[in-house]
Amino acid sequence: MTNRSRYLFIFNPAADKGRASRKSAWLEALVTESQESVMVRTTHAGHAGVIARAEHRQRTSIISCGGDGTLHEVVNAVAGEGCTVGILPFGSGNDFIKTLNPARRQRRGISHFFNSGSREVDLGRVAFANSDNRFFINSLGIGFTGRVAKSVKGAPWLKGELAYLYALLTVLAGYSAPKMKITITLENSVLELDEPVFAFSVSNGKVEGGKFRIAPQAEITDGLLDVCILKGITKLEFFPYVFKYLNGTQISDPKVIYCKAKAVDVTLTEPDVMHMDGEVYDDIQGRVAISVVPNGITMLCDLSEDSEPKNA
Repeated sequence: MTNRSRYLFIFNPAADKGRASRKSAWLEALVTESQESVMVRTTHAGHAGVIARAEHRQRTSIISCGGDGTLHEVVNAVAGEGCTVGILPFGSGNDFIKTLNPARRQRRGISHFFNSGSREVDLGRVAFANSDNRFFINSLGIGFTGRVAKSVKGAPWLKGELAYLYALLTVLAGYSAPKMKITITLENSVLELDEPVFAFSVSNGKVEGGKFRIAPQAEITDGLLDVCILKGITKLEFFPYVFKYLNGTQISDPKVIYCKAKAVDVTLTEPDVMHMDGEVYDDIQGRVAISVVPNGITMLCDLSEDSEPKNA
């Protein structure tokens, strides 16, 4: 890789369960045409983060070419390092860009990255067990949505909405609401819960799982995280909530707590599954401390899902 290249395109061919590999030749040809750009392919899970961590000081911008998981790796590698991050969405859900660029203006090729503006956006910071802090840029879920994310990863033969529907039904079949002790630090007060929780999410972006509007009032520049908690209900009671989550109307339901928070502390009585930006963190237990990092990373803005080739 040449040090003169300002833009590093990190391409994950395994994104969208391997379907992103079809775009490899298209992207390589465009990057080769630009004297300011270089492309590197990932070869294994976690590789995007390794590349970004090694290269960010030599680049003006790093473009994450994959799904939300690839973006998650890049963000965790460069947050706080002064590197600007862009998104070329090749994943199955591409959730965060739906909040970053809700207008979805038509873009072709990659030239728009070179003339793009930038925008500082918030991040979520998470401390759990004995690990170092991790960041999420779109959303975090513990319990139900964490298990759904794990099930999606385990169904490589299904794509997009079908994968999420399969995972949701599979998890629901054997699910019961786990008990959580939760302390939510609001702007001017503190809210505490100690009870079974069916679904627990903390969001920076509005959308999760492709189309579910978990946090319809989320703003990525307000210095706050949006908390959405569905209290303990039965499995049969959950089905109407699927449609509410799709439309974002769950936030007015009496069994849902929806609020904006500076920080959230969760204590789990039993090990459970957590996801951050769709990436699965298994066997999480004990205390999980979640906080907001205002203006935590700079993103290239005015991007679109339509940046990818239509017939690739």
